[in-house]
Amino acid sequence: MRRQTTLNLIRFQNKSNELNCNEDCLYKNNHYLCRSRMKRMKKYRDLWFIIVITLAGFSTVKADTSSKLDMNRISRTVAYTLPVFHLNQLPLDTYISTNAFKQYLETLDPSKSYFLQSDIDEFNQQASQLHKQLRKGDVHFATNAYTILMERMENRLDFTEALLEKGFDTNIDEIFTWDRSEIEWPKNQVEWDEIWRKRIKNEYIGRIISKKLDEQEAVEETSQNESENQTIELSDDEAEYDEDFEDSLLSPEEFILEKYQQLHLTIKSFDQEMLLQRYLSAFSQVYDPHSDYLSPSGVEDFDINMKLSLVGIGAMLRPDDGAAKIVRLIAGGPAETDGRLKAGDKIIAVAQDDEEPVSILHWPLYKAVRLIRGEKDSKVVITVIPASDRNGTRTRKIDLIRDEVKLEEQAAKSELREITTSNGFTRRIGIITLPDFYADFKATNANKKDARRASSDVRQLIDELKKEQIEGLVIDLRNNGGGSLVEAIEIAGLFITSGPIVQVKERRGLQVLPDADPEINYKDPLIILVNRLSASASEILAAALQDYGRAIIVGDEHTHGKGTVQTLMSLGDKKGSLKLTTAGFYRINGGSTQLRGVEPDIVIPSLLDIMEVGEKELDHALPWDTIRPALYRRSTNFDAWLPQIKNQSIERRKSNPEFQNFLDLRDRLGERYKSKTVSLLLSTRLAEAEAEMELEEFRESSFQDEESDSTKDLTLNETLHILADWIDLKESAQPALLAPAL
Repeated sequence: MRRQTTLNLIRFQNKSNELNCNEDCLYKNNHYLCRSRMKRMKKYRDLWFIIVITLAGFSTVKADTSSKLDMNRISRTVAYTLPVFHLNQLPLDTYISTNAFKQYLETLDPSKSYFLQSDIDEFNQQASQLHKQLRKGDVHFATNAYTILMERMENRLDFTEALLEKGFDTNIDEIFTWDRSEIEWPKNQVEWDEIWRKRIKNEYIGRIISKKLDEQEAVEETSQNESENQTIELSDDEAEYDEDFEDSLLSPEEFILEKYQQLHLTIKSFDQEMLLQRYLSAFSQVYDPHSDYLSPSGVEDFDINMKLSLVGIGAMLRPDDGAAKIVRLIAGGPAETDGRLKAGDKIIAVAQDDEEPVSILHWPLYKAVRLIRGEKDSKVVITVIPASDRNGTRTRKIDLIRDEVKLEEQAAKSELREITTSNGFTRRIGIITLPDFYADFKATNANKKDARRASSDVRQLIDELKKEQIEGLVIDLRNNGGGSLVEAIEIAGLFITSGPIVQVKERRGLQVLPDADPEINYKDPLIILVNRLSASASEILAAALQDYGRAIIVGDEHTHGKGTVQTLMSLGDKKGSLKLTTAGFYRINGGSTQLRGVEPDIVIPSLLDIMEVGEKELDHALPWDTIRPALYRRSTNFDAWLPQIKNQSIERRKSNPEFQNFLDLRDRLGERYKSKTVSLLLSTRLAEAEAEMELEEFRESSFQDEESDSTKDLTLNETLHILADWIDLKESAQPALLAPAL
């Protein structure tokens, strides 16, 4: 694992979250779709531009000919739709206008590093009138602000290049304020240059420290291999692509300059579709943080995420030096099966079948993705610069047949674990990890029996685990931002007879959504594991099973708190859709899941405790409220035991050195996050990095989701012990004391 700089100790959010975690609860094609927009971490806002998109497909685009949006008509439609159909029915007025103004500028310059205060003053002259312009279909403010941004970025790129050539004195003790979220824009050229001097110096010091630590780690690994008599030699074609290794070949100056050049090219590639989406979303998100304008490409991406399958070549991309770099190949996809396309290869041109190739250099990534997309069994020819060619001097053409790609990483998975209790019993416990409430809505509406659905997969996994004679079950909903509400209701129904699951309040009234199936698929002890990133449909499932007394809820102090419903309103062919909050979710006990989320029965401290995560951290979030409860019958099958189970968990964590060490590292990391400044004295930074190596490794390991070892998951392990305690208590109880099963 590659070690980062001390500065990176305070940067912890997945880089793709800013652009990708924006799916919300929708009502579409008779299905409620529930997802959460996670809190934008202020401490990582300057990395908002990083894009990771899955290559997938619906239709083939033969050239850089993305449809011209009717920006005027779309803007007018949005302006008149927002105040009429949004749940809170706020008028489109000066309040909305001035806040949309702030929202849009923040998307363009989140670190307040590019615009000058003079730019902001000039923009401010229009701030209170933007709503009137929008009603007329006038969006020139969006394009004008973008034009000025590009001018400022070009200026800062030249400044950075000159600064790097001049070099830095790293022996001067000075402070850099890296978090500028609460600071105004630079007042003049002198202040602007000083901010950027410290910013680039900070990155320069960070790269020096990173290379030193990498070299130190390499020496340690070499010594270890020599002691174990290990020698590994691979050819260029056999070697696995390592982006970190590629970066390590660059000097600090080259690395920094390449980073800002790439940022400049990425922002420069914005077209009217991307700009319009950002501008109209700025207005929508003043109504609430989950309302959005989705461009045609955004609508396609949402559909792909929901059905867990796509037609394409099966690869993950990001922009790199004007090309589209392969980040990873999806297992079982055409590219991975073919074997010629490798991670690290850069796609520079695309051809359809035997037609002439079209260059995609410096295209917006979503346009390149759409060009690679196509119908099943169609051929696409991709021109790439191989990852093994560091100089980019040779190219290679690879022809692939598009096929359906299953995104199995988001599908439900199961695991069987054995836990030895304090009483000496060995308990067999099943674990089902559900990252997403997915459903192929098109296939479902067409009555296809093989349509992929989360509820069907979970039911099958339960049946398989029951054959393994499990005594208890954990449903792991950590980091599950939601999905199909229908699937959440179906999964809840696997554990109860029948009855209401969730209430939906709209302007036209209240709707109670039930599970109508009396069959119970699993009757034994059940735990729902959640965290602050469990949202929307996850919260509905957890809340319902908590209200029924069917499951013990375990996890963070509360879940995300996303309790609103969005309706996807099409604006017409190739015009995108408006996503509006039109309803709210309520528990069957009458309380909303909005803002407060679901409070677990047993709280286990986590790393998310020190982070600004949750609905309450979002600007313009709607308030919490209540309605009348639904009619349902609560079970009491564990209420009498819950205090004992909770106390046993607390005592077990207190006596667990590993867990106590985790708490210590978490608290220390929390102190680091509170600091908004960093030293620019190299010796100080290096000493901090070396002293806090353990802390850095802890931070990194905490966010290695894909390669994590479940046996080292302290929260999951404690959850399994909680469930084992419940099983022990249940077996030792007198039959007369047992509550009737639901």
